[in-house]
Amino acid sequence: MSTSLALPLSIPEDVLAAVYAEARAAFPAECCGWLSGPAGTPAVDAVRPCFNAQSSPTLQGTEALVPDRTAETAYVIDGDDLFALSETFDGPRPAKVLYHSHPNGRAYFSETDRRVARSPFGDGPNYPVQQLVVGIDGARVVEAALFAWSDAVGDFVEVARLPGAAI
Repeated sequence: MSTSLALPLSIPEDVLAAVYAEARAAFPAECCGWLSGPAGTPAVDAVRPCFNAQSSPTLQGTEALVPDRTAETAYVIDGDDLFALSETFDGPRPAKVLYHSHPNGRAYFSETDRRVARSPFGDGPNYPVQQLVVGIDGARVVEAALFAWSDAVGDFVEVARLPGAAI
């Protein structure tokens, strides 16, 4: 499923504020979830937080988790959340952006983020979504960045840099 998603989606201030609030509530762990909106439009208008399964002691050691990492340095959308995410793609309000936070205050798409977001077949992204990374520290949301798959580059590229907030 190789698609080109180079234009940034429109994320309204209230939706971004809700994601920032999720990042603050999860701190010092990573938060995760998705943004959805009406099919066929470039807009999102809803936030769907997910449980970070990386923090579940009962799931440690399973294949779905990032090995040798804690919820402070990794996130995993798993179980019912993953099923619900998959179901959105066939509905009227698909997931359009997956989000997670980096509690080190920096918004970048790490090598682990890239590996997890890629199709295991090497033909593009796992899901037809953009990726929002929120850099948060103990005092504030420092910054956020939106990444999209580029067929031309064969990788995720930054398509927007968003301001932080005193949250």
